[in-house]
Amino acid sequence: MKIYDELVWRGLIKDVSSPDLEEKLNNGGMTFYIGTDPTGDSLHIGHFSSFLISKRLKEAGHNPILLVGGATGLIGDPKPDTERPMITKETVEHNFACLKKQAQDLFGFEVVNNYDWSKDLNFIDFLRDYGKHFNVNYMINKDIVRRRLESGITYCEMSYMILQSLDFLHLNKEYGCTLQVAGSDQWGNITAGIDLIRKKTGQEVYGFTMPLILDKFGNKFGKSEGNALWLDKNKTSPYEIYQYLVNTDDSKVVEYLKVFTFLSHEEINKLEEKVKTEPEKREAQKALASEVVRFLHGEEELQEAIKLTECLFTGNVKELTDEEIEMVFKGMPTIETKEDTIINIMTNNDIASSKREAREFLSNNAITLDGEIINDENYIITNNKKNHIIRRGKKKYYLIKIN
Repeated sequence: MKIYDELVWRGLIKDVSSPDLEEKLNNGGMTFYIGTDPTGDSLHIGHFSSFLISKRLKEAGHNPILLVGGATGLIGDPKPDTERPMITKETVEHNFACLKKQAQDLFGFEVVNNYDWSKDLNFIDFLRDYGKHFNVNYMINKDIVRRRLESGITYCEMSYMILQSLDFLHLNKEYGCTLQVAGSDQWGNITAGIDLIRKKTGQEVYGFTMPLILDKFGNKFGKSEGNALWLDKNKTSPYEIYQYLVNTDDSKVVEYLKVFTFLSHEEINKLEEKVKTEPEKREAQKALASEVVRFLHGEEELQEAIKLTECLFTGNVKELTDEEIEMVFKGMPTIETKEDTIINIMTNNDIASSKREAREFLSNNAITLDGEIINDENYIITNNKKNHIIRRGKKKYYLIKIN
C-alpha cells in the first residue's frame, strides 16, 4: 500500500489542499514541516500523533523539519473561546530548548526556531512585505477567528496567521519546503501560507491536516483528569501512560492502534477481531499501551509499567517501594495515621461505617492489606514501611500512610 492510502486507512488525513498531493506523497522526496509552539517544557501525547505522521512520511522518502515557534509562542495562536495568556521570553527560550532535545531524542528530526528569522523584522517592512497580501475579510472568515468576533479578538492574535504563513515562506525559500502538515484546527493558517507563497513566488505548495483525536466522550485525547499526558517521564510516568491507554474504550481502541502504532494492517485486523470476540482479554488495549510506552521510553520502562499494573490489579504491593506505591495508587483515597489496629484505622477513616461493619468485612475475607487477606481485627498496621494498601472488596483501595 502506498503512503497516501496508508495514511487514509489509518484515518490520518482530513483536509487536503490539492488532489495533486496524493501523487506527490506517493512519489516521495518532498520536504515538509510540522510546527508546535513552546507553551510547555514537554511534548504531550497530542503531539505524539502528529510526530508519528512525520515519521511515517520520513520512512516513505520525505524530509521532515520540526519548527518550534519561539516567535509565534510569544504571540499565541487564537483559541476558540479566549485569548491565550502571554508567556515570557525566558520561559519560551527554556521551553524551546526542552522541546528541541525531546524531539531530537525521540524522532531524530531537524529542529528550527522561527524566532531566528522573525526577530529582526521591523514593523513597517512586516506590513509592506507581508501584511499587504492578507485581506481582512479573508482572515475573519477563518473558522477560529470568525468564532471569536462576537467576544472580541486582538490584533496581536490576528497577526498569528501572518507569522505562520511567513514561516512556510521562509522554509520554502531556505529549505525547499513544499508541504505543511498540522492538526485540523490549523487549516486556515495552512491555506493562508499556501496563498502567500503563491503571491510572493508563484510556486504551488501543499498542505494537509490530521483529524482531531477524541476519546469516547468527544474530549481531546490524552487529557487525564484535566492534565495532559506528557512525554517527559518526570511529568507523566510510563506507568501513567500505560494505564491511560490500557483503559481505552473498546469503541476507540482500533482507531488508536492505527494512529499511535506501527503495527501492520494484519496485526491490527487481528486485534480488532479480538475486541469483537474476546473483549474481556483487552488484548488490543494491551498492545496499544505496550507499543506506545515501548516507543517513548523503551522495553525496561514498559516491563516496569506492566509489573505495576499487575500489582494494581491484584493489590499485592509487598515488593513495591514506597515511591512505586504512591505512583500506582495516585488519586486513591489517602489516609495518614499512626500505628493502630486495622479495625480502628478502618472505622476512624470511613473505610467502614462502624466496628460492626468492619468486623463483617474482615470475617467475609473482604479486606486485604498489601495483597494479603486479613481476618484479625486486632492486626496492627505498623510503620515497618511508610505506605500500605487496604483493599475493600474488589475495587475500593485506600493508601495508608503510617506516621
